[in-house]
Parts: sequence; structure tokens; C-alpha cells
Amino acid sequence: MRVLSLALGLATSLWLPPNSAVAQGASLDLTTRLALFQSAFPEAILGHAANVLVMRDGTEITIDDGRNKSHAEALKDADIEDMLSQIYPLGRCYTGAPPAQNFDPGRIRNDAFFKSLYGADARAVSADMEPVGWFNTSVAFSRRHGAAAALARVARDLSSPTQDEAKFLNTLGGTFNWRVISGTKRLSAHSFGVAIDVNPKHSTYWRWSGGKPGNVPSYQNKVPLSIVEAFERQGFIWGGKWYHYDTMHFEYRPDLIAIGRQAEALGCVD
Repeated sequence: MRVLSLALGLATSLWLPPNSAVAQGASLDLTTRLALFQSAFPEAILGHAANVLVMRDGTEITIDDGRNKSHAEALKDADIEDMLSQIYPLGRCYTGAPPAQNFDPGRIRNDAFFKSLYGADARAVSADMEPVGWFNTSVAFSRRHGAAAALARVARDLSSPTQDEAKFLNTLGGTFNWRVISGTKRLSAHSFGVAIDVNPKHSTYWRWSGGKPGNVPSYQNKVPLSIVEAFERQGFIWGGKWYHYDTMHFEYRPDLIAIGRQAEALGCVD
């Protein structure tokens, strides 16, 4: 009865927490972000009622816990509002300038949400892996929610790479690997089979550059924008647009791409 009641209530206007983006006068409010977020995963998200995101597997996740968090606190204990708080810049909204301090759109993740999407442990995730042809090899990627199909489209888009592009694409750093992020207790996106690292030899990572929490070295990047845009067209975000840069890293996040496209359409709003 609870699921039925929630389903019947989801067609009504969306609940909005009092300290949300709308209350702060932002142009792309939390209601809009949630609608775009839900549309990216229609097979997984039933909807939301009150202050709860309801997944089709029965998982319920708090939308906004009401806490005013630092960036580090949001990384450690993200709710859904935290995940959507930074808009990934696309098209004319991306200037190429080094990201502002702690601007990491997509790096803040809620583990319960990703476990509901892709599997709660390594065994569950691996059960839905499928091989995707990638230049001179094949890689394992989650078939759920169109991730593997999207990566296959990226490979097709880049099937005739320039010499500069090829050195990033012909050697990879990996895809599926159930593990925590270096220096943290947080699960990596690689744990869910929805991330791929291009050639680490030609990439830069803030920790490899000598960075520590609170001390991020100057931004560096060698990855061609043509590769970045090919991934973005298929629903992937790039770690090179993060203050805590990870330029080898591409991650399937159609929700953030949808929100970014809407922000661009509205004149690059926040």
C-alpha cells in the first residue's frame, strides 16, 4: 500500500525543501533538477514524495537532509540535493578555464543511489557487465540504464582518431573495479561499472601531482577537447572539469548532462 500511495502522489507538484535552490533565488531550481534527474533513469526512479526519492527496488533516499555542509562533508555524506548542487558545464558554458575551488560536479555521490542503480556489491554489479569493443581491445561496462550502449557509441564516434587522440584511446587505465577512491572510504564510480579511464600516461590527477586534501596543485590537462565532447554527447562527464582534476576519468552520468544542457539553454545559469 505504501508503494501504491507513493506512486499515486508522484504526479502532484514536487516537494521542495526550504533551503533549496529556489529559496535562494537560483535560476535552475531544485524542482527542475530533480525532474531532469528522474528523466535520466526512468527505469530506476519511481519518483519522489515528501523529502524522499523512491527507487523502483524499494530503496528510499533523503533528498535534502537540511544540513549546511562543507565540500568535504558533502563528499563524505551526500544526499540527493548535494549530488545535484553543482552544474556540469557544457558547450558555450565551458570556458576551458581551470575550475574554481571545490567545483567538482559529479564527484559528490550518494552510494545508496548508485547501489540501487547498478548493484549493491561487486557480485551484483559484475552480473550485469557486458563487453564493449574499444579500439584494439574490449572492456567490461554495466549494461544497466544504457551505460554500455552509450560507451559503444563513444567508440563509434571516435573510430577514426587523430594521432593525438589515439594515444589516449589505444591504452586504457581500466573500467570496472569494485574499490574505494584513493585516500578515502568512498566507493569509486568504477565500482559500478560506469567509469572508464583513458591512457594514464598522458593524463593528470591531482593526487599524482602531489596534492593532498586542502592543497590541490595547479590545474593541468592534455586530453583533447574532441575526446571530451564525444563522451559528453553520449551522457558522460569528464574529471577534467573538476577542481580536484582527474583528466583520465570519464563517468556515465546522463542526469548531470541533462541538467547541464538545460542550464546552457537557459543562458548558462547556476
